[in-house]
Amino acid sequence: MTCFYISCVITIVTIFVSAVFCSDALNFKTNNRTEDHYKAAVSEIEESYSKFSQIHGSFGQYPFWNTNLSWQERVEDLVSRLTLEEVQLQMARGGTGPYSTPAPPIMRLGIVPYVWNSKCQCGDQGAKENATAFPQSIGLAASFSPQLLFDVATVASVETRGKHNDFVRRGVYATNTGASCFSPVINVVRDPHWGRIQETYGEDPFMSGELAAAFLNGLHGDDGRYVRVTGGCRHLDAYSGPENIPASRLSFDAKVSDYDLYMTYLPGFKRCVEAGTYSIMCSYNSVNGVPACANQRLLTDILRKSWKFNGYVVSDEQALEYIVSEHKYLNNYLDVAAASVNAGVNLELSADMPQPVFLSILDAVKQGKVNESLVRDRVKPLFYTRMRLGQFDPPARNQYSRLSNLDVVTPAHFAMAVDAAKKSFVLLKNDNSVLPLNPSKFKTVAILGPMADNYQEMFGSLPPLQNRVFAKTPLEGLREAFPGIRYKPVCEGQTLCTKYSRGAVKKLVTGTDLIIAVFGTGPAVEAEGNDRSNLNFPGMQLQFIEDILENGGTAKIVLILMSAGPLNVTLLDADSRVSAILECFFPGQATGDAIREVLINKGNNSSPAGRLPVTWPLYASQVPPITNYSMVNRTYRYMQSSPLYPFGFGLSYTKFIYESLIAVEKVKATENLMFEVTLKNVGAYDADEVIQCYISWDNPDLPVPIRQLAHFARVHLKQGEELRHTAEISWKRWAFWGRKRWFVKQGSMRLTCGGQQPNQTKTANSNVVTVTFHIIDSASVADTL
Repeated sequence: MTCFYISCVITIVTIFVSAVFCSDALNFKTNNRTEDHYKAAVSEIEESYSKFSQIHGSFGQYPFWNTNLSWQERVEDLVSRLTLEEVQLQMARGGTGPYSTPAPPIMRLGIVPYVWNSKCQCGDQGAKENATAFPQSIGLAASFSPQLLFDVATVASVETRGKHNDFVRRGVYATNTGASCFSPVINVVRDPHWGRIQETYGEDPFMSGELAAAFLNGLHGDDGRYVRVTGGCRHLDAYSGPENIPASRLSFDAKVSDYDLYMTYLPGFKRCVEAGTYSIMCSYNSVNGVPACANQRLLTDILRKSWKFNGYVVSDEQALEYIVSEHKYLNNYLDVAAASVNAGVNLELSADMPQPVFLSILDAVKQGKVNESLVRDRVKPLFYTRMRLGQFDPPARNQYSRLSNLDVVTPAHFAMAVDAAKKSFVLLKNDNSVLPLNPSKFKTVAILGPMADNYQEMFGSLPPLQNRVFAKTPLEGLREAFPGIRYKPVCEGQTLCTKYSRGAVKKLVTGTDLIIAVFGTGPAVEAEGNDRSNLNFPGMQLQFIEDILENGGTAKIVLILMSAGPLNVTLLDADSRVSAILECFFPGQATGDAIREVLINKGNNSSPAGRLPVTWPLYASQVPPITNYSMVNRTYRYMQSSPLYPFGFGLSYTKFIYESLIAVEKVKATENLMFEVTLKNVGAYDADEVIQCYISWDNPDLPVPIRQLAHFARVHLKQGEELRHTAEISWKRWAFWGRKRWFVKQGSMRLTCGGQQPNQTKTANSNVVTVTFHIIDSASVADTL
């Protein structure tokens, strides 16, 4: 009976602490709580503990409640008290819907329910009630700014934790209400047709890893003892399409060489482990014949043994079931349960299934197909994670218990959404410096296109939920700069644009001074489970654009693109009638405000400084088949021909000159390279610049990329300002994989720094500077942290 009281008090205290700091209303106002308010609440919480201890004894009667013990001691004690049936349920309830979530309470030990499945790569995604909606991940990657990723993750985690506290207070344990974010997605983009590009950080494995590390640090917070929310990287591994064209991701087998696996597909995940990710999600596909979620080489040999990962592996939604129904790798759930647990899976994310795979764990143990001690080991990271969230400590000791719905969609978060969107925009064309616009110079302005006033499509896939009042479409934002702007819906079928009125287009654009054309894709065209069959504008969008060009007269035409992957703009880039092209990705709630401020260069960070995180091909023939997982001729690292827009490309309203580059002349094989680059803003505007430093090998016979990003930084320079930027490059950037080890070979290398890649055909309004350095010896190392 005492245990029941413990459970009740834990629940009551958790509810109480949330109730003190949460509000049922979601007010768009500044947080006005005071420290005195908090201290008073803490005092009441501590008093409740005191009264409970007097009547029923302290929580310390079970060692796992004892905060003086180490995390490991507490976890070991807790798991030792569980029955195997209880362990099975904890491992099986990580999914979506009432059959699959939450992980159930264990009342006799005072353990409350917990919801695992949440996402927050662009805000608190999927949970009911409002949250700030930031740009999709591919837009955040275009910022080339780890600091921005950290800041966005911080806000996303504050809101996720605040809402989680409030849900717990109200006894709500629905899908997406937890404090464990299955984010970020760090799969490398190797094919522009892939439907999930918007969720990723682009095509460079080094940059993806650095951005993921910054994002994880923002999610976790800096408390030292507790984490705000836990982050988790996905999807391990070799999962970069296809989704559904020409094969299903649910049964696809990615044939990958060890060289490509270690040089391209694994590095981002290794960086996640270094950054302290709490979870790794295994993917739907098979890798070299073995489903990823039953792949012992990936989940144990590499992830746990080589990289020393101590967190938990969660399956992608229903991935374990697909091992039977799609891959046909095994023919029953009991064998899948044994295989996936043995391989390294800790938690099943199922799709609201009454009988998911992991409810066969107990039978698998009884039949000797998996060891009970291993099963118990697999559940330990789950409870360790919950302990680090503070669920087994007095709430008064955890600063994140203060968070509530008062911390959601605040003015500061709204301002950050605008800033993040502006930093994500990439200026691809700007003939005769038509941008920035001076609104007073244009008497008649028209805006048109299927994305011009399309609220639903500007967020991308699975956005945070929010009240419509928090967001502005491009039309709504630009009306504030051009009050008399002309607009009329022209397309049917929204972005699919299955039909449009040529007469309406002609009427709208005739006699105008400025035309802002907003076109793109949206989740209807590219999304999870939905690849693109080609890179063309969907439906009749291109014909629509051609009608604008034919009838626009002498008007300046600014083409705004909203997409995740590349679009075929080869002819439009060359067409003199198109004055400017601005890629905006899916900017989220601040779409309208951000587009307005960038087009007229109003406010901080309004000169575009985003850079492409994905190569845009010149011709479709430059893209190998999506089912071919070789990296030959893929991404800027291995592509032999010139693209339309290279990785890292982007224009600015100002001009930067890189004046000098100084680097250490000689380094040992496993010694980092120190360097200093000097640049100056010699243009007409204050602006951000993205410093990009690439390395290349002088020995063409080595199995290495053509060039490789080795350092990047986003910096701000006022007009006329000079900056000396000092940094170091890890020796790991010039190591390459072979014969089951990392190798560094003696020889000469080049370091090139500037605002773009060296030797690219399409140049930005900056330059590059180059030095040579020498690796004076050779070395080989094992794949360990």
